[in-house]
Amino acid sequence: MGWKRLATEVMYRGPFLTLHRDTVRQPDGTAGAYEHVTVGDGVRVVALDADGQVLLVEDDFYLQGRRMVHLPGGGMDGENQYRAALRELEEETGLTAAHVDTLGVIDPLPGVTSARTHLMLVTDLRPGTMRREGAEVGMTVHRRPLSDAVAAVRAGEITEAGSATALLLAALPHSDSPSAG
Repeated sequence: MGWKRLATEVMYRGPFLTLHRDTVRQPDGTAGAYEHVTVGDGVRVVALDADGQVLLVEDDFYLQGRRMVHLPGGGMDGENQYRAALRELEEETGLTAAHVDTLGVIDPLPGVTSARTHLMLVTDLRPGTMRREGAEVGMTVHRRPLSDAVAAVRAGEITEAGSATALLLAALPHSDSPSAG
């Protein structure tokens, strides 16, 4: 690792993120500053029903200024990825699942944050209780064949990084993913 942190200053601390400015020694040896954000890890959930349909949600994103189609998911809130996946799925879709598998993990913005997104696959869907947060009040749930969701990624309709990656991974053949269900 060519970087060396010499000092850290907290520029802002809020309920969901902390902004830091580090004094660093860069890989070439020069001194510099590096600003980054600390946020919690998250999950994205590919929920496949018995007919091979994937559950997608659509809601308003403030920074993008538009509605976006994506997979259920959110922050892990101190839980492991399996519990967080089931909680987020139930909160946003009103469904839960009997089986949870790991598809992978990504670093969606490694130049800005060390937060990771855990990509999960759930099957054997069952009724649960929807408990959306205030920002999710206009969220809608859609079902599409997995192949159609992958086509939506390729067409630029699904652009959220965790959703796009998880859908592409779910479409790949896999036989030995770890399971907690």
